[in-house]
Amino acid sequence: MTLADERDDRAGEELARYLLDTGALAADWVGTFRAVPRSLFLPEPVWAYDMGTGRSEPVHRADADAWRGAAFADVPLVTQWDDGRHTGTAPGTVPTSSASMPSVVTAMLGELDVREGVRVLEIGTGTGWNAGLLTHRLGPGQVVSVEIDGAVAVRARAALTRAGLAGVLVHGDGQEGWAAGAPYDRVIVTAGVREVSPHWLAQTRPGGVVLAPFGTHYSDQDALVRLTRREDGSAGGPFVRMVEFMKLRAQRLDWGRFDGHVVDFPGGAEVSGTAVGMGELGGRYDAVRFVMGLCVPDCAHVVNRREDGVGVDGSGTAWFFDLGSRSWAAVDFRRGEADATVYQYGPRRLWDEVERALGWWKGLGGPGVERFGLTVAADGGARPWFGEPGRVLPRFA
Repeated sequence: MTLADERDDRAGEELARYLLDTGALAADWVGTFRAVPRSLFLPEPVWAYDMGTGRSEPVHRADADAWRGAAFADVPLVTQWDDGRHTGTAPGTVPTSSASMPSVVTAMLGELDVREGVRVLEIGTGTGWNAGLLTHRLGPGQVVSVEIDGAVAVRARAALTRAGLAGVLVHGDGQEGWAAGAPYDRVIVTAGVREVSPHWLAQTRPGGVVLAPFGTHYSDQDALVRLTRREDGSAGGPFVRMVEFMKLRAQRLDWGRFDGHVVDFPGGAEVSGTAVGMGELGGRYDAVRFVMGLCVPDCAHVVNRREDGVGVDGSGTAWFFDLGSRSWAAVDFRRGEADATVYQYGPRRLWDEVERALGWWKGLGGPGVERFGLTVAADGGARPWFGEPGRVLPRFA
């Protein structure tokens, strides 16, 4: 064993202990986690993502210490930009494939609740690490992984082969699942989704589980939902925790669709005021943003902060766009002013809807995502609920 191998082993052990201590790694996954390190599946280079600053920095294998620091750290690593059109080592525009945070990967595997004999369909192969972990645990004949990007699939297949964990890896659209291998006991989705594909439900055995990061176009946020498939083809279950994934390609939001919404600001918009503060809309990982998306359907939301808008209580403009009409709203927050100015245009009064939904959520005591759940019909239609499946969320549209 070389000195580099010894250092890798120590780094792997430290990461495993950390994940065990935090509860992200279940005891029955420790052997597999140690045997199948993420470092075996990383391309060259990777971009280490800083959760605090939002910046991504390139890391190369030639810099052994930096590479080891990234590969065995609990941080996400971008492995592709701009659907493969990006070149060079500077970060691209949009990250489109990654090696997820080890704590997220292991927590999801724990929620998947696999055991001997279980067959798994994975949507989104990425680097192949997740497929490798599952294959080591269950055997190569038990795991099917689908990847939409041809180049990413080629790299993942090569990495799995090098690791001795080659199985069924399909280059195809994950939204379609892979009917040739159905039925499955578990479906795990490693991309953020805005709709649960009916193909996933149809290809899952009754009593089986579909585990997916689900959210709405209101924000980039996802929450992990654990759906149990029923005899009638529908499924339902609770949200488990907040996560954030790159979105399934077919379900990404094209912000260009709103270019014609605001032609001449404020134009004919209705003007009013609100005492709601900017901070009440929530930050990147706050549950309130996720819940607003469940309660205010077909609405996209973004905040443009001003230079003086440091922190959630700074100043800036919150924008809301209707996905189905030209309706929009803008709320202008200014530091030191008690009320914000509201502009609303079109048949939907989007800010009024958001304000009512916010009041409803506060009236419940501001519950986290784990108090909510989702019921999905066999055709993919989703209905969120609070507390129990029969308590359907109000929709403030």
